[in-house]
Amino acid sequence: MIGKIKKFDFKSLLILNTFTLLVTSFFFNNFIFIGVYILFFFISLFSTKNGLKKIKKLNLLQNIRTEGPADHYKKSKTPTMGGVFMVVPFIVFLLILNINLDSPRVFLLSLTIFGFLIIGFLDDYLSIKSKQNTGLKSKEKFLLQSIISIIFIFLAYKEDLINPLFSVSESWGIDMNIFIFPIAFLVLVGFSNSVNLSDGLDGLAAGCSSIIFYGLGTEILMKDRQELIIFSILCYSMSGICLGFLKYNKYPAKIFMGDTGSLSIGAILGSIALLTNSVFTLSIFSGIFIIESLSVIIQVSYFKITKKLFNKGKRIFLMAPLHHHFELKGVKEQKIVENFWKINVLLVILGIVLKIIL
Repeated sequence: MIGKIKKFDFKSLLILNTFTLLVTSFFFNNFIFIGVYILFFFISLFSTKNGLKKIKKLNLLQNIRTEGPADHYKKSKTPTMGGVFMVVPFIVFLLILNINLDSPRVFLLSLTIFGFLIIGFLDDYLSIKSKQNTGLKSKEKFLLQSIISIIFIFLAYKEDLINPLFSVSESWGIDMNIFIFPIAFLVLVGFSNSVNLSDGLDGLAAGCSSIIFYGLGTEILMKDRQELIIFSILCYSMSGICLGFLKYNKYPAKIFMGDTGSLSIGAILGSIALLTNSVFTLSIFSGIFIIESLSVIIQVSYFKITKKLFNKGKRIFLMAPLHHHFELKGVKEQKIVENFWKINVLLVILGIVLKIIL
């Protein structure tokens, strides 16, 4: 059905997300969910609209990497670092909740997201300052991400906030034992970088994130655990935030989220999944982000292997991440984003159906 929709744009996604959340709120007899979602949608709209003006005044403009698609040069000088107007309201919400709930989970989430926000902000700032699309070096960024992730894992394990028994369904789990540590590290750093890699087309990362946050919030609700409901509320608030930002980030984008937004969004997804034992389902919901990330790993690995074997590197894709491959094949940017959104909706439906039947 989704595939037959001729035009799936921002309005379509907004209507779909709002309607499904309204149904979810009615089904679980709790209209706080739809209320929080709508509230943060308008907060995001307001903060992004006003923040856009400030970014233009401060001349915080995007630099396009030279090795990317030539068509992207027209995006040069687009205001960036818009992720600040997405993540800061979310962190403020977390702090308010933590003051009232005194929850170790919420506090740890706040600490982690703030850490990734600083990394992304620093990367964007250095990129703008150098007037090239090169901020932090890959090793520097990975080191900082690793430090924050290790602190998260250490504190979470110490406070018994992450479960080594990975839940696949209510009756089936996989005991990871000591492997919970490298897996948790991979989830946090991996999702952070996956969203970052996917943020290459107007509206792609923001739109997919809004869909995934709805799915994750609903999956957590289905666990029927009172202490985890707060994370459903957080997910729905992020879904609204992403959609509010998408209003100005859709093609042609008036603002980019930058690493400030993409690294933080990935970290929010990963840390909430770990704190609620929802990694398995999130992996299904986030299929687009995972495939985008895998396309880069495959491309780089294949190039290095063939260069070593044949003294000339070969490529599988025209360009990685995958969305650039389709661009160079001649598919319009809006169509790629639209189709990725549709696939993401289907992945969320699949994940929820599996949660019900398993």
